[in-house]
Amino acid sequence: MASSKDADPSLGYLTRKDTEVKLPRPTRVKNKTPAPIQITAEQILREARERQEAEIRPPKQKITDPTELADYRLRKRKEFEDLVRRVRWNVRVWIKYAQWEESQKDFNRARSVWERALEVDYRNHTLWLKYAEVEMKNKFINHARNVWDRAVTLLPRVDQLWYKYIHMEEILGNVAGARQIFERWMNWMPDQQGWLSYIKFELRYNEIDRARAIFERFVQCHPKVGAWIRFAKFEMKNGEVGRARNVYERAVEKLADDEEAEQLFVAFAEFEERCKESERARCIYKFALDHIPKGRAEDLYRKFVAFEKQYGDKEGIEDAIVGKRRFQYEDEVRKSPLNYDTWFDYIRLEESVGNKERIREVFERAIANVPPAEEKRYWQRYIYLWINYAIYEELDAGDVERTRAVYKECLKLIPHEKFSFAKIWLLAAQFEIRQLNLQGARRILGNAIGKAPKDKIFKKYIEIELQLGNIDRGRKLYEKYLEWAPENCYAWCKYAELEKSLSETERTRSIFELAIAQPFLDMPELLWKAYIDFEISEGEFGKTRELYDRLLDRTKHLKVWISYAKFEASALVEGDTEDHLHEQEQKKHCIERARRIFERAADYYMTSAPELKEERAMLLEEWLNMEASFGELGDVSLVQSKLPKKLKKRRQIVSEDGPAGYEEYFDYVFPNEAQTTNLKILEAAYKWKKQKVSSDDDS
Repeated sequence: MASSKDADPSLGYLTRKDTEVKLPRPTRVKNKTPAPIQITAEQILREARERQEAEIRPPKQKITDPTELADYRLRKRKEFEDLVRRVRWNVRVWIKYAQWEESQKDFNRARSVWERALEVDYRNHTLWLKYAEVEMKNKFINHARNVWDRAVTLLPRVDQLWYKYIHMEEILGNVAGARQIFERWMNWMPDQQGWLSYIKFELRYNEIDRARAIFERFVQCHPKVGAWIRFAKFEMKNGEVGRARNVYERAVEKLADDEEAEQLFVAFAEFEERCKESERARCIYKFALDHIPKGRAEDLYRKFVAFEKQYGDKEGIEDAIVGKRRFQYEDEVRKSPLNYDTWFDYIRLEESVGNKERIREVFERAIANVPPAEEKRYWQRYIYLWINYAIYEELDAGDVERTRAVYKECLKLIPHEKFSFAKIWLLAAQFEIRQLNLQGARRILGNAIGKAPKDKIFKKYIEIELQLGNIDRGRKLYEKYLEWAPENCYAWCKYAELEKSLSETERTRSIFELAIAQPFLDMPELLWKAYIDFEISEGEFGKTRELYDRLLDRTKHLKVWISYAKFEASALVEGDTEDHLHEQEQKKHCIERARRIFERAADYYMTSAPELKEERAMLLEEWLNMEASFGELGDVSLVQSKLPKKLKKRRQIVSEDGPAGYEEYFDYVFPNEAQTTNLKILEAAYKWKKQKVSSDDDS
């Protein structure tokens, strides 16, 4: 007990020590290892979203008298004023405020809001655009002019403001005012589009002289090749040939050394060609070729060649222009003869010249460079030399025999024992078909199948024979195809489709039987589905059931069970009778058979594959949907008692380095499993009780 002299009457006769607030000591964290149950950020966000309350919206109001309207306006203005006071820099708030005032038809207040917004950020051209559009929409033309005038004065580099201002004046028919605005704009020397808009404006009103004067100012402001060419084309369009030539000559004087001078010379030469001045055009081309670097004169060379082909001596000009490039290609192919891209470019050069002998010579030299290694990746680019050679001989040279010889030599050169190219075989066969040599095409495709069989070759050969109506040949080819690739389900299905189209039901069934008897198939599900669909289309429901049973002997996949059940549910026997009772009986039998399939599947998953819980749950879900679709004949309660509970659980991820966290997964608890679990718990509790009683007796 504290002594009475230390007690304080003001504290209820307690000491100072008794009244001190004692804060708990900060506890030291001894174990800093991560907790066994971790909470992810995703889980926190999901819980926050789930616990989020619905948004409370104010009820809609109906205004019935002027007093309520005044109160509403006062309240809205106060809200807007508070908002712009808080976020004064936000332009959207100002726009909404002004538009609201406009909707209330209080235009003076709306203007006041726009002006206050412009005081905040007058550089924002969107504000000016919206402001002027409001004035225009409400037909305050002078106000709109005032806004546009201030906008273009403060922001002269924003082209959109000028365009809108001019557009408004032009709509009002104030052409002189629009021209005056254009002149103000041109004083700021805008980009090319602004000048062109001014020129188009004058041309709309047939002011040719004014447009010409603007073009003169335009090329002084933008001394670029494109501007001068536009000026010259304008003069040419108006029939002023002398003026157009003068424009080109002035442009050449000023821009002869420009990077884009090639375009100028080409346009100048083409202009002289249109004027039937071929000598002038030739002089322009020669002058340009002498002054422009060779690396930038490709288009000029091409145009010059085309010009000389039309007007001049073909041989001399082609040798002069092509000679340099030919020398470059010769140098490159001498350094690396196996660089086939260079050979392709060289061949294209010679094809542009059109000398058949030189083209054939280059082709022969190119194909002589056979890849040194017999590996397909080295031959893939080389083989296109042969293809291009054959196409050139057939289409450009028109020499059928040489084309045939090219294909023959190519096929002889390829080492078919190691690899082959189906493209070459097919091209050769299609060439023979174009020459109406069907036997030759068959011989080529037969050799292809014998030496280097491929899927593409078989498919194309079969397609050709079937188009010609040779069914027996198509069958033989399918047999060869399947001897070569018995695991190819696509081939089996196509063969069966052929027989089905010929109404050969037994042959089709035999083909399918042979197919499913193969020990290995690349896509067996495709084959079985085709076989089942065939039997269903034939109305052989008994054989379809046998097929499903045989398929279930091989695989117990979920899709097979569901497909089998759906088939049974829809397997109605078509008859001549229209008796409604008979039809109902048939439907009941179908539903019973479908239920038996579902029950077999559920028993299988429960006894033989209890670990496939998700598949079992999906099966029951499908069963439930099917029962619901049966309507009055269905019985949903049969399935609902078997449906599982879906539980979200967590399990530890174990990697090579040890535990690596936890992952969530869904588990399914079925009714029979839950009962078994409860029995196990009761049994363990009874055993524990018995042990405890025996230990008490011993003590």
